[in-house]
Amino acid sequence: MILFPAIDLKDGQCVRLKLGDMDQATVFNDDPAAQAKSFEDQGFEYLHVVDLNGAFAGESVNGAAVDAILEAVNFPVQLGGGIRTLAHIEAWLDKGLARVILGTVAVRDPELVKSACKAFPGRVAVGIDARGGKVAVEGWAETSELSAIELAQRFEGAGVAAIIYTDIDRDGVLAGINWPSTLELAKATSIPVIASGGLASIADIERMIEPDARVLEGAISGRALYDGRIDSREALALLKKAAG
Repeated sequence: MILFPAIDLKDGQCVRLKLGDMDQATVFNDDPAAQAKSFEDQGFEYLHVVDLNGAFAGESVNGAAVDAILEAVNFPVQLGGGIRTLAHIEAWLDKGLARVILGTVAVRDPELVKSACKAFPGRVAVGIDARGGKVAVEGWAETSELSAIELAQRFEGAGVAAIIYTDIDRDGVLAGINWPSTLELAKATSIPVIASGGLASIADIERMIEPDARVLEGAISGRALYDGRIDSREALALLKKAAG
């Protein structure tokens, strides 16, 4: 079970949004590489990064910040936001990303996702962001008619490394992870699922290690780590102990 610290990039800075609204961004650090190194030094094993501007623009915007992060750390990094073509995917993986996360393109062009999975085994994840149970795209600006489970099941057997499932209604508001929806999705697909959106306190970490949640690959934490609601040492110690 992995706890992924999150770095969301907007205009080159580490921010957290509230409910996915770019106008409700709180800046937590203006040096993303230093923040990434801090997470590595705290003992985290894997970093989750999102190019927020890129998600809206449909192309990488915070590339310089991501490059600096990759230069600063040794632990694996996954990146989502604005990655829409095989050329984008290949370029980022060549730079040293452990895996890319495909979101909008997974809805718009599922065949591209399947092709990417074949070309880069184990290095392509799918981001499923849902509002009211329906998948949102284009940086959460649009909502589709697809359910999260329907989208996940399209990729059964395609070689997707993981699904990052975000409940937008919980994101950045510290309301706690939507465990029922997340676990329902995890049980409906053989693809490993990572919970995202709303992780609020050590209670969520304790929930992660309950037997029924062991089906998950892990969970992502942003705001709760930045503002000290979760002590990283305590959280990592709990997960380590549970792993035996």
